[in-house]
Amino acid sequence: MRAERPLKYASMSRRAAATGAALAAMMALAGCSGASGGGAAEGDMALGAAEGAKVTVVEYASVTCSHCATWQEQVYPEFKAKYIDTNKIRYVFREFPTAPEPLAVAGFLVARCAGPDKYFPVIHEIMASQRELFSGAPRAVLLRIANGAGLNEEQFQTCVTDKDAIAAMDDRIKAALDAGVDGTPNFFVNSVKVADSSLAGLSEKIDAALAAS
Repeated sequence: MRAERPLKYASMSRRAAATGAALAAMMALAGCSGASGGGAAEGDMALGAAEGAKVTVVEYASVTCSHCATWQEQVYPEFKAKYIDTNKIRYVFREFPTAPEPLAVAGFLVARCAGPDKYFPVIHEIMASQRELFSGAPRAVLLRIANGAGLNEEQFQTCVTDKDAIAAMDDRIKAALDAGVDGTPNFFVNSVKVADSSLAGLSEKIDAALAAS
């Protein structure tokens, strides 16, 4: 599966400008109208086994990445049933916005504002709504998803214009770039990058790690 590459965050020297552009775009969306790939990192969102599990699978993904959405639809259900629901692994999802980056950032912010228990359902709903999201009314789509997660319009507007939250995301993106992440989706099994993100490809690496003494 081909990885989608970030445009705005591709150069570390442009990091500050990217944050500013993202913030400006968040303001528009809220306008007036009706570490390495393995170890724990600040802001991690995880499912499955507890921190310190024998096997940790890290996915770097974007809610605006079509390949991520395809993986989410076609691979994740079986992957989740096989490894996450059984607590065989710790699954960590890390945000890595791809074009259009400001829209991806807004989606991630909404997921975080929805709370830890609703984070993954919101992420999955945004990915499943990509066609509608790109149709020209992204704010309406994100607001609808935010409403479904219990956020009213005022809370949505506050969420997607939160400068501290955007700065924290920028730090997470920097950490991903430092870890060698250059596109999405990207998977690591115990800090080792996995090229084949199919269930068979991931299972080969995960099962070997689980069987290791």
